Amino acid sequence: MTQTRQDTGATSRRHRTASADPPPGAAPRMPEAGPARSAADGVALDDVSAGYDGAPVLQGVSARIPRGAVTAVVGPNGAGKSTMVGVIAGVVPATSGTVTLPPACRPALVVQHSGVPEQLPITVRDVARMGRWAHRGPWRRLRRDDHRLVDDALGHLGIADLARRRLSTLSGGQRQRALVAQGLVQHSAVLLLDEPTAGLDVAAQDAIATALRRAADDGAAAVHVTHDLADADRADHCVLLTGGRVVTEGRPAAVLTHETVDHAWGLDRYHGR
Repeated sequence: MTQTRQDTGATSRRHRTASADPPPGAAPRMPEAGPARSAADGVALDDVSAGYDGAPVLQGVSARIPRGAVTAVVGPNGAGKSTMVGVIAGVVPATSGTVTLPPACRPALVVQHSGVPEQLPITVRDVARMGRWAHRGPWRRLRRDDHRLVDDALGHLGIADLARRRLSTLSGGQRQRALVAQGLVQHSAVLLLDEPTAGLDVAAQDAIATALRRAADDGAAAVHVTHDLADADRADHCVLLTGGRVVTEGRPAAVLTHETVDHAWGLDRYHGR
């Protein structure tokens, strides 16, 4: 049975020791992670497992996601990336393990634009306003500061001029930016974006990347799921998954080595390792 708890300030540390080189045919020895963090610095996952309809996806995942930084959750298709952020958001139930969130935190999850029905008769501004429901409640009248947050988010994402447009009339990149605006206005300590730039044009990718960076600079644990190594390399922190397990985590330069990437994507078998 899983637990989701708020951080109490206690710090749990994991210790790794160096070992000899692995024998031929074994998985490569991964680089050591940096110092363990408490959940006061972000999100802590400890031995978390989860799946769908009895089929396991995540298996004993432990990771730390720092606040004030952009974290990329990277790995091949089927690695469990979206499941991991779903567990953090609380929309995917874990079967075991513990997820620890910052104090009084309700994570903001931004889904892919392809998962939102185009027929919804709502405008871009309506989509962004819904992000304030976490604070005001559904269909409650918004205050002046709520409207200011909505205007700021739309402006930062370059879609202020689309505020009155129906969601159904927008391109995929414009819809995705509207959804990111909804996530930003929640002002959560944990912002989760599930493959936010997949299939988008360069302008949309840049706008979303800038918004993610701004959220991190404001102190949030800003997380995005990606299978793009170049995208992951621009993050501050990286969690590399494969087969529902964490390969390693830390600074992208230490995590995304030829050895670890080949292992995660199953390419090491072709290189005789």
